[in-house]
Amino acid sequence: MKDEMIVDLFYERSEHAISELSSKYGKLAQGICVNILHNSSDAEECVNDSLFTTWNSIPPERPASLKAYFIHIARNEALDRYRYNTSSKRNSYEDEPIDELQESLSSECSLEKECEAGELSQAINSFLSTLKKADRQIFVSRYYLSDPIHVIAIRMGLKDSVVTLRLHRIRAKLRKYLQKENLI
Repeated sequence: MKDEMIVDLFYERSEHAISELSSKYGKLAQGICVNILHNSSDAEECVNDSLFTTWNSIPPERPASLKAYFIHIARNEALDRYRYNTSSKRNSYEDEPIDELQESLSSECSLEKECEAGELSQAINSFLSTLKKADRQIFVSRYYLSDPIHVIAIRMGLKDSVVTLRLHRIRAKLRKYLQKENLI
């Protein structure tokens, strides 16, 4: 079923919209949540919460891209759950992608401080548009989808060490770009 038809079902308040959305994008959302949480039952709960959040937000929202809209909600649910799980050392595993980016972004303005999120987001999007397509895919896979390095390497047909090196170089470029924009 096309995304527009699913959105129309949400507007009609048909519960069929949830099952269609789940069957179309549920596995993708589940994969992203597992990458962030490293726990399939927490990830499944986040996907279910995302379906509920989507149900409550459409209408009045009418997303241009249902896939992007739903994945964004699922990712945020997973990040919220991750923060909850890891606060006060509830969970001991590291979050490598966030730690890697934190090193590139930390300075006067860290991710936890009151840095203007909209400006930072726009700057990162502008930076991404300057990268080659392959580097952009590697960056988004690692830092938005939280894919492990070995998964990115397989998908891109590269060695793990090459992906690691490219990520290091991209983070260095990002840091220079953000310094130039006076965001760090």
